[in-house]
Order: sequence, then C-alpha cells, then structure tokens
Amino acid sequence: MNRTMHLFSLASTTLRMGLAAAVLALCLAAPAAAQSRATADDRPYDDQLMRLSEILGAVHYLRELCGAAEGQLWRDEMRKLVKVEGTTAIRRAKLVKGFNKGYRGYRRTYRSCTEPARQAVERFMEEGEQIVSTLVQKNR
Repeated sequence: MNRTMHLFSLASTTLRMGLAAAVLALCLAAPAAAQSRATADDRPYDDQLMRLSEILGAVHYLRELCGAAEGQLWRDEMRKLVKVEGTTAIRRAKLVKGFNKGYRGYRRTYRSCTEPARQAVERFMEEGEQIVSTLVQKNR
C-alpha cells in the first residue's frame, strides 16, 4: 500500500470513528435538547453540521474517484447524521443539500484522481475530524 493510500485509510478510519462518536453524542443530547428547543428548528451548531454534510459529499465523490472502493460508506455516514439531526423535513433537506453540494461541486471539478484531488481529500478529512471533535466536545 503506498503512502497516500495508507494516509487515506488512516484518515478514513479516524473520521469515521469520530463521526460515529459525534452521532452518538448528538443522540444522547437530543432528548434533553429537543425539550428545550421544541419550537426552534435551528441549532447553535448548524453551521458546523452543514459544513460536515458538504465534506461528507465531497469525500464520498473524491475517495471513490481515487480508488478507495468504499462503496456507500460516506453516504451511509450521512444517512446516520440525517437520521439523528434531521428532526424536521427542512433540516433533512438542508443536510442533504449540503451533501449534494459537496459531491456535485467536486464532480464538476475532478474527472480523474489527481494530486490536488488527493490533497483535497486529506484536507477534508482533517477538517471533518476537527468539526466532529468540536461537536463531541460541545455535547459532553
């Protein structure tokens, strides 16, 4: 396995574990938070959540383009996020819109796996991990 693929593999595992932890933390916080925000659709962490949705879409496209052969892994992670955070049709639509924006934006930009595409994936993995870490910390 070359160095880049090894980095992708490590980053993928790290982000996936971090995302799973964030989803779990959000699930645990959701019942109490839902009571206090029963009428509000917005959450204080929505900007981060929407950015994470975009990142998941971009990573889903770019990793497949670069031969990661992960199938629907990143889309499945997005489904988990929507299941937890998509408490209303509007929230679900916003999350899906972010995922599609990330996916489509990079599909227009990259037709083959290039060094800039691999670098974009690395940056997204780092940013996604940072967002997940922040979300988990705020929900402890």
